[in-house]
Amino acid sequence: MKFNSIKPGILILGAAILASCGSSEKPAQMAAAPAAIPVSVYTVAEEDVTTVDTYPGVVVALNEVELRAEVGGYVTAIFVKDGQKVTKGQKLYEIDRTNYLAAYNSANANLQVAKANHLKAKKDAERYTNLAKQEAVAKQRVDYALTDMANAGSQVAVAEAALATAKANLNRSVIVSPLTGTIGISQVKVGALASQGTTLLNTVSANDPIAVDIAVNQKDIPRFLKLQQNASTVKDSVFSIELQDKSVYKMAGKIVAVDRSVDPGTGTIKVRISYPNTSGMLLSGMTCNVKVLNKAESKQVTIPYKSVSEQLGEYMVYVVGDSSKAQQRIIKLGSETGEKIVVLNGLQAGEVIVSEGAQNVRPGSIVQAATKSPEVAATQPAKK
Repeated sequence: MKFNSIKPGILILGAAILASCGSSEKPAQMAAAPAAIPVSVYTVAEEDVTTVDTYPGVVVALNEVELRAEVGGYVTAIFVKDGQKVTKGQKLYEIDRTNYLAAYNSANANLQVAKANHLKAKKDAERYTNLAKQEAVAKQRVDYALTDMANAGSQVAVAEAALATAKANLNRSVIVSPLTGTIGISQVKVGALASQGTTLLNTVSANDPIAVDIAVNQKDIPRFLKLQQNASTVKDSVFSIELQDKSVYKMAGKIVAVDRSVDPGTGTIKVRISYPNTSGMLLSGMTCNVKVLNKAESKQVTIPYKSVSEQLGEYMVYVVGDSSKAQQRIIKLGSETGEKIVVLNGLQAGEVIVSEGAQNVRPGSIVQAATKSPEVAATQPAKK
């Protein structure tokens, strides 16, 4: 009987203890709820975008000629210094002219003999023709005279051709500049043996204007063809040059040629851009970077570049959704434009992303737009 009276008391006491434990755990759980992470946010928008595309380039001369010996012989004279400015028609090199001068004189003498023979044959033909009219000579004799005159005429033509060849070889023994420009460093010295058509003597190039060749992806060919036809590209400074010392060449360029075909190995096509070069700063063979302004035809989605993070080769941002929860989203990036970057895929205008403080955010985190810098706000204790 005593045990039965004790049991209800024990049950009541246990229930009271459990109730007191439950009421103490609830405030503890509420205190452990995660606090909102302070971040800066950015509302995604579309805007007009002008980006800068960079292409490696090589400076090339628009007009450049290799000087090679057109006749064989020893170099007897060099009339210019290495690197000198030259004008069209100026004497540059001389090949030994002795044999060519002798050949010219011989050909000229042969021509004079042929002309004399032709003149004699002509007079004979005229005389026999007159005699034939008087029936003083046989008709056959007239035919012989006319044939001799025709043969003598042919000999004159042969002699004239030989003289022209000898004169050309004599003239070719003196190499003159084919254009106005700058001559390079001589590849031969006086006394060197030059072989016809093979020995490189020097190179002359015109350096003003000068050009830069770039390789353009085949998908951009339509854009560059439009730029070639647009006269305003020069005044808009669409094409600028960055030299190896990071200085910018200030003269504006224009497209003068787009190559005839695409290189199947690289999928690129060569584009040639011409620049004024009065200062002579650009030299053939230099390497540089060509900066090309690229204005998008329609508005593009852009976001601050600092809001983007990279993981395993993929780019992503935190998008703030319902209940201020941040979720990671993979995006595809385009070109940079100032402190922003174009988003090709993954975001739409009007969405809100974390622009600063993303390093403190995890997928599903509750975020709160901070008026202070998120880094500063995260280190300051919350007011009680």
